[in-house]
Amino acid sequence: MRVILSGGGTGGHIYPAISIANKIKEKHPNAEILFIGTEKGMESDIVPKAGYSIKFVTVSYLKRKISLHNIKSAGMLFKGILEARKIIKDFRPDIVIGTGGFVCGPVVYMASKLGIKTIIHEQNVFPGLTNRILDKYVDKIALSFREAEKYFKSKNKLVVTGNPIRGEFFNVTEEEAKKKYGIKSNLPNVLVVGGSGGALKINNAVVEMLKLYKPKNFNVILVTGKRLYKNTIENINKEDLANNHEILPYINDMPYALKACDLIVCSAGAITIAEVTAVGKSAILIPKAHTAENHQEYNANAMGSKGAAVVIREDELSGEVLNRQIEKILNNKDTLKSMEAASRKEGITDAADRIYKEIESLLKNINH
Repeated sequence: MRVILSGGGTGGHIYPAISIANKIKEKHPNAEILFIGTEKGMESDIVPKAGYSIKFVTVSYLKRKISLHNIKSAGMLFKGILEARKIIKDFRPDIVIGTGGFVCGPVVYMASKLGIKTIIHEQNVFPGLTNRILDKYVDKIALSFREAEKYFKSKNKLVVTGNPIRGEFFNVTEEEAKKKYGIKSNLPNVLVVGGSGGALKINNAVVEMLKLYKPKNFNVILVTGKRLYKNTIENINKEDLANNHEILPYINDMPYALKACDLIVCSAGAITIAEVTAVGKSAILIPKAHTAENHQEYNANAMGSKGAAVVIREDELSGEVLNRQIEKILNNKDTLKSMEAASRKEGITDAADRIYKEIESLLKNINH
């Protein structure tokens, strides 16, 4: 089996592609896999570290308004299509899989024009521009959220697979997680994390909450993000932290952290939501404003409407609001259990297998 995967720009597009590649390798150890991305995107660093080869094409994002940037981007897009065509013809893949981001546009488009089987995977409720354009060209569209169905025209191509995440999230018990973190207290644990890069407004709200309310009936673990750690730690006194609160720049073992905690306060990126629901935890979702087409708010509202999360908009966020919502959830065991049950119901633990099944289905008539 020969496979090209393309997706990039941010981790939200890259990590699902790597999870899909890992599943293909698990099923077909001799499979030949090639990633296509851009040199400036995070994929240029992440993909080689994951053990996969990557080639680069020229592409740039498009702005919503007519501009000189868009004229240049159109020229780069044409160049990217020609570069993608050469890579695809040289590699001769059986299938091409796109996981979003502008780079997968020319790659998946050219593959479809060359008669190669194609799948795109959409991580968010509100699809990205690239995937909406590719709708009519691809053979199959894999969705993380059922709510995304209404934004695609080719209804017969849609399948809900979920968002593939690392296998470690399914292999850790709560007891193991609490032991790893040295948690002996019977107090509820609240994990606060603003995505891989952190979230300044979430960090500031937690600091304000710790200063004003000095909560003693729950433990707080705040993961600031590396670039925001120094600023956050300088804004708080040791006495405000007390013994039951901790501020960290980064967590390498997120599966353990999520399992060890009772409530997750986080942004509403697709991977974060997939991880939280995979372990069946209740959440307070704070969608980051000014993301592409406000996609995080769509994700958060989908979870909120099903009772799996409480949603707080960034412009409504404060230490007082956060403290009130945390206490409201933790002080009512029925509410907490209901949210956890709703979260588990939304969690799709076999997303990579579901996507692989679609790959197999498309390739069933091809001799490998």
